[in-house]
Amino acid sequence: MNETPPSLDDLALFASVAQSGSLSAASRATKTPLPTLSRRMAQLERQLDRTLFQRGPSGYALTAEGRALADELTGLEDTRRRVARWWAAETGPSVVRITTGFWTARAIAHGLNPDMSRDWRPHFVAATAALDLARREADIGVRNAPPEHPWLARKQLATVHFAFYGKPGVNGIVATPPNVRSQRWLHENHGTEITCLASDPRLCLDLALAGHGRLLLPTFAGDTIAALERMSDPVPDLTHEAWLVAHQDARHDPPIRAAIDEITSILRVG
Repeated sequence: MNETPPSLDDLALFASVAQSGSLSAASRATKTPLPTLSRRMAQLERQLDRTLFQRGPSGYALTAEGRALADELTGLEDTRRRVARWWAAETGPSVVRITTGFWTARAIAHGLNPDMSRDWRPHFVAATAALDLARREADIGVRNAPPEHPWLARKQLATVHFAFYGKPGVNGIVATPPNVRSQRWLHENHGTEITCLASDPRLCLDLALAGHGRLLLPTFAGDTIAALERMSDPVPDLTHEAWLVAHQDARHDPPIRAAIDEITSILRVG
């Protein structure tokens, strides 16, 4: 065994691979090229003279020695993040990445206090992006169901209802493709009434405002759009709970904690 201890950088990369179980996911999370990451994991095993991974078609599974090392590294990534925040403190507020759907992002944007003295800066990321909170690809998410991953903390926010909104006397429905639950329900139950499709929810709103059809919206969003009227009772099949989700450890970082508190106060609506 090499007598030189492994570098913290290599151990942090190992922790990312161990947590994700996937070299490609760890490559994205750490912004390390895939060939470089593979080479450094192989070098780490040679340096430690231990087999840390069982490599296979399903990913990088940890061996018993790999699991033991991963346990020893608990908290390393959070230490690195805190040091990075300390080092960058003079550059301004810390960026907090928020992943959620368009209407929830819109509600947060409208509810945020415009006071620029906050110590965090929101970075909204489209929910369609393949981001994984457990792998630290985003800091905070708002989801339609509680997470199953043990590394994720959750907080129930509110019950979300959906209803139709539109201009008086307008027929037809404006919709996006059936790539989320509410739109799948819409296509399955009102497909023949759809008169206009758009891939972007913001464009759907513009179409509804222009009188091209009714729009299925969460009531927390639809009730704030003065130019549209609620045109139906809430749809029981679409009622669900909203959950704020964050990594168990990252949620203690002061900027992320502040963001969680502000977002929670905005989205705790009936």
